Amino acid sequence: MRIAALADIHSNHLALQAVLEDIAALNVDITVNLGDVFSGPIDAGKTAALLAPLKLPTVQGNHDRALVEEDPEALGDWEKPAYPLLRHEDLEWLRLLPLTEVVADEVLLCHGTPESDSRMWLETLTPEGYFRMSDRAHIEEQAVGVDYPLILCGHTHVQRAVSISGGRMVVNPGSVGCHGFAYHKPWEHRLEQGAPVACYAILEKSSRGWQPSFRQVRYDHMAAAKLARERGFEGWAEVLTSGWAG
Repeated sequence: MRIAALADIHSNHLALQAVLEDIAALNVDITVNLGDVFSGPIDAGKTAALLAPLKLPTVQGNHDRALVEEDPEALGDWEKPAYPLLRHEDLEWLRLLPLTEVVADEVLLCHGTPESDSRMWLETLTPEGYFRMSDRAHIEEQAVGVDYPLILCGHTHVQRAVSISGGRMVVNPGSVGCHGFAYHKPWEHRLEQGAPVACYAILEKSSRGWQPSFRQVRYDHMAAAKLARERGFEGWAEVLTSGWAG
């Protein structure tokens, strides 16, 4: 069995299209979506149009939840450009997404952790404003009671696979559409991918267990940067151009 895992598309329909084309050549059995689908300044409407007919198993991310729970007049800066481009049907789809989902009887999908769509799992933000791999104890703690050999998460945009107790593995496929960011909450920090490529992962089950393979796909990132710049999001435009946040 081969599973393609997507996460953190963040309205980047151009990156999504390139990833879907890449997946089409890889003989995949299931494609799953780990949330944070539409928020961002590129084109949430076109992203929705690409995803709707695919009916992918999808879990709700923290930014997805914000789009349907917050007052439209008080949306955060990642949600504001997306909301006007989404149809009622798109928002209802987001509203009904689960926190977790199981596919193939042995793969758990979540966005942050199985208990929270906003908690970081495999990465920790340091007081200096950078990300590092989380401590082993923290990673294990989030998996208590989760009895699946493969757990897929998103949220932190960093491609990573971590083996934990019981022969289990936690995998973050990276971000399809957001290649880095600089932000000021809870304090000044940044995450940088270092290249403007769309990231996802292939998980293949073999006699030795689940094997992760990380994919990085070239696409028309300059067109994505142009759209972000035209909508007044210069920081997004910069990171989409280079993979560096400033």
